[in-house]
Amino acid sequence: MSLHQTVLLEEAVDALNVRQGGTYVDCTFGRGGHARRILSKLGHAGRLIALDRDPAAVSEGESIGGGNLTMVHSAFGKLGRVLDRAGVKGVDGILLDLGVSSPQLDEAERGFSFRFEGPLDMRMDTSRGQTAEEWIQGASEKELTEVIRNYGEERFAKQIARAIVASRSGGRIATTRQLAEIVAKAVRTSEPGQNPATRTFQAIRIFINQELEELSLVLPQCLEALNPGGRLVVISFHSLEDRRVKQFMKAESSRDVLPKRLPVRESDFVEAKLRLIGRIKPSDAEVEENPRARSAVMRVAERTGAQKMG
Repeated sequence: MSLHQTVLLEEAVDALNVRQGGTYVDCTFGRGGHARRILSKLGHAGRLIALDRDPAAVSEGESIGGGNLTMVHSAFGKLGRVLDRAGVKGVDGILLDLGVSSPQLDEAERGFSFRFEGPLDMRMDTSRGQTAEEWIQGASEKELTEVIRNYGEERFAKQIARAIVASRSGGRIATTRQLAEIVAKAVRTSEPGQNPATRTFQAIRIFINQELEELSLVLPQCLEALNPGGRLVVISFHSLEDRRVKQFMKAESSRDVLPKRLPVRESDFVEAKLRLIGRIKPSDAEVEENPRARSAVMRVAERTGAQKMG
């Protein structure tokens, strides 16, 4: 199994401001890098609730043991439901590490990478849902184009979609290498040092796992779950994710702005629910040691005392 190097390990856990006896959530357990560090700071009275939709990650979490870790097999878009079932009313910090783990990328049978010959799966939760192969086989040229353009920001999306449709008429596109070769022929130019299939594989993976939709679902749930002073820490790995996180944090850190001289009561104002703490990128040393860290962006915000909904 490939070793997973946790990106921004120290920085993320420091940003959570972990205190002994607190309750924290790791929404993306992965291979447990952040979770283990959080647990080491929690003490016996603290609690960590960890989520992951990858059964392999859940097995890894369950192997840690210990009474203060609760491991849950769930997509993080169901965070509110998970906390309700765990009997948790409020938490002191929430971490979202939105990257794909190295084992997911490096295990050929997962189908995430064009670097290995493997089945076109790409599901983070291998126990349910449609595989990339099944979707590619049934999607229209228009659907293929939209997904590759919108989620991969690929300028040759139309040409790639047309090539996929033409190729599958002669038989199923069943492996990562088949798809990568089809894309390579359709992409006229690509960025230096980047495989022509990079954006297409990213797009299909994001679509199959509904990654952006899950992110949009979980962010408001994080806001409602956090106790005043609790921290929200999000590590993104591409611009589509980071943009959503940035916009959410910016919107929730802004107080209502009303026209001057308008007669309003103090109670009419909606207080900002978040206070922006900062934005951090990996150091040059970390990127050199772990090239997969190069695109990471971490954003941190703190829950204010503004009243929760409901």
